[in-house]
Amino acid sequence: MRKIIVTGGLGFIGSNLIELLLNKKFNVINIDKISYSSNFYNTKNYINNPNYKFIKCDLNNKSKLTKIVFSNKPIGIFNLAAETHVDRSIDGPQEFINSNILGIFNLLEIFRAYTAKNKKSRLIHISTDEVYGDILKGRSNENYPYKPSSPYAASKAASDHLVSSYVRTYKIPAIVTNCSNNYGPKQHPEKLIPKLIYNIFNNKSLPIYGNGKNSREWIYVKDHCEALIKVFKKGKIGEFYNIGSNKNLNNLEICKSLINIAKKKIKLGHNVKIKFVKDRPGHDIRYALNSNKIKNKLKWKTKTNFTKGMKLTFDWYNSNKKYYKSISKKDIIKRLGSND
Repeated sequence: MRKIIVTGGLGFIGSNLIELLLNKKFNVINIDKISYSSNFYNTKNYINNPNYKFIKCDLNNKSKLTKIVFSNKPIGIFNLAAETHVDRSIDGPQEFINSNILGIFNLLEIFRAYTAKNKKSRLIHISTDEVYGDILKGRSNENYPYKPSSPYAASKAASDHLVSSYVRTYKIPAIVTNCSNNYGPKQHPEKLIPKLIYNIFNNKSLPIYGNGKNSREWIYVKDHCEALIKVFKKGKIGEFYNIGSNKNLNNLEICKSLINIAKKKIKLGHNVKIKFVKDRPGHDIRYALNSNKIKNKLKWKTKTNFTKGMKLTFDWYNSNKKYYKSISKKDIIKRLGSND
């Protein structure tokens, strides 16, 4: 039986990855501690699938996690368990240290023991382009030095280095991926795109940090998930793989794109206007990945262009307004630098 463990599977990327794995006939165990960003709504399409199982567990619960791994004997683990919102890391970094560093340390220790006898299993550790820091010109490849700016990015950089050190020192079969900004269905509305869509639905202003010129590389979440499975199947142990779309847009362009899409779908309220708010502390200006390695070595490429992906994303939220109702209102509204 092709059994896979996905940590953080009630979240945005994890729940989309699980759906794809199930479609590819894998047996999936979803491990999630159930934090504010976890949402059972994300798994409603496959909750009754006989090949799917959910287990509540924090990565810092080492004894329980050990039992789960050793009893299920997975052929692979996709690690998506992490605190991910930069604003929250600025406001309170402790939880990011606990989850993104100490939790990963526990997982690595367990995986090290497990693969002593199960050498064919693989750990795919999913990370971010934010570890590279500002890329003002060009694009960062896998050899680019880490220079994280936020507590979130620093915690992910630390976890990446931990994984890499365990590969070299203990010979564990692990791979690290660094992906650009994801967007798509099931993303928590503390993040930019679902936050803007929520405000459009509720006739609220659209908060944009600073002058709106901060640029990010955007990839549709399902394309990212396809890349992760490609890395799991074909990637080389110990390697790092950047995953990106080569499509950069700044926050102002994102906002204007959503307004244009919304105009064709719904009637906009009079308060739906761009509102510039106080910038995030230490806000990086630009992220940009060079993803030639995964494209050339593993023959992966994106399938969803930005225009199509944004339409699919807006349509999903428009058809799943219950998703917003499944989330605490304070978690939707709270956004550093905004009075909305």
